[in-house]
Amino acid sequence: MSAQSLDHLRGWVGKTETRADTITTWPVAALGATLDRNDPEPTPGDALPPGWHWLYFLDAKPASELGPEGHPKRGGFLPPVPLPRRMWAGGRIEFLRPLRIGDALRRDSEIISVEPKRGHSGDLVFVTVRHTVTTGGEVAIVEEHDIVYREAAKPGDPPPRGKPAPAQAAWQRTVTPDPVLLFRYSALTFNGHRIHYDLDYVKNEEHYPGLIVHGPLQTTLLLDLCRRHAPRPVKKLDYRALHPVFHTERFTVNGNPGADGATAELWTANAAGNYAMAGTAVF
Repeated sequence: MSAQSLDHLRGWVGKTETRADTITTWPVAALGATLDRNDPEPTPGDALPPGWHWLYFLDAKPASELGPEGHPKRGGFLPPVPLPRRMWAGGRIEFLRPLRIGDALRRDSEIISVEPKRGHSGDLVFVTVRHTVTTGGEVAIVEEHDIVYREAAKPGDPPPRGKPAPAQAAWQRTVTPDPVLLFRYSALTFNGHRIHYDLDYVKNEEHYPGLIVHGPLQTTLLLDLCRRHAPRPVKKLDYRALHPVFHTERFTVNGNPGADGATAELWTANAAGNYAMAGTAVF
């Protein structure tokens, strides 16, 4: 990419957007069912589990304003990066106070950086968005979300290299990411990205061997693993995507708590035992 193109994209730094929403019960019940939790029926006043704010503030663009991959066309709030593949790269979240069913929410978003890099697969552009979620005039969540844009894959490209994850974990769950799970999560988050449900598209256009398990779904499962095992709620999470997971393989959701119980190392691992998503939680 030329310096002129990058300067143009960096013109989006500082751009802001504000959305409002209210925490309702049905998405909470539906995500609980999707994660196979068997939770009690949610009621007003119940605390929203960490990370489940992703069920709200959804981007409902008209069909005519979508790109060929199913995402909204570029050049609105997010910069018009010309690289065709867009992925959830990771982020950092701080949970400052609980959100509760019935709360009226406001989310203020700002583009804080646009940075090019060069990777094994070619040119990359990382866009970082900071979201601040408030309710009742108080800040509840501060989140930085990293999005990576990549060059198009070519037929015959070697698969991405994997890094072996620990073979043992104190906390572990095995997940079968069948198309129903991926469809339900896409529907709940109004995510139209075709890599998660359109097998012909993902094979013929993106040149992946199968449907891709959502980055935020894996992150939600990591937070859910903490909720199942840790006595204290997660206060901070730093996480990053390292390798894709496909619907054709079972994967594990893993955690090793620190000796003092104040932190935990978290990761998902694909069928080959390689890291997919990795992070650190602070309780």
